Amino acid sequence: MTVGSNKLEAAKVFYDALLGSIGMAGVYEHPSGGRLYRGKGTGLFGVLGPHDGQPACVGNGMMGGFDFESREEVDAFHAKAMELGGTCEGPPGERMPGAYFAYFRDLDGNKLCGYKFG
Repeated sequence: MTVGSNKLEAAKVFYDALLGSIGMAGVYEHPSGGRLYRGKGTGLFGVLGPHDGQPACVGNGMMGGFDFESREEVDAFHAKAMELGGTCEGPPGERMPGAYFAYFRDLDGNKLCGYKFG
């Protein structure tokens, strides 16, 4: 998953700290000025400047999520995003039986969540 940013230096500071808190680290400096991240057993995440050179914008209805082993990890991920200047889009809580989610937006308004099923 990738998100776009118009403030790549600030976005990299945000994601270095947020993703670093869950064991993900930068693995590639992208030509757009962005960065790709990866952790042991995780997928790839990137914060990039758009390929077409146009300003980054938030996708209406688009959201990416991070799967966690416990509700406490979801809570900590959401709290870290808030600490780093993200905005809450839904505090941690059960959304349906056995589905625990926490929603936030990054510095550019991209919507992300942490979740735990079961």
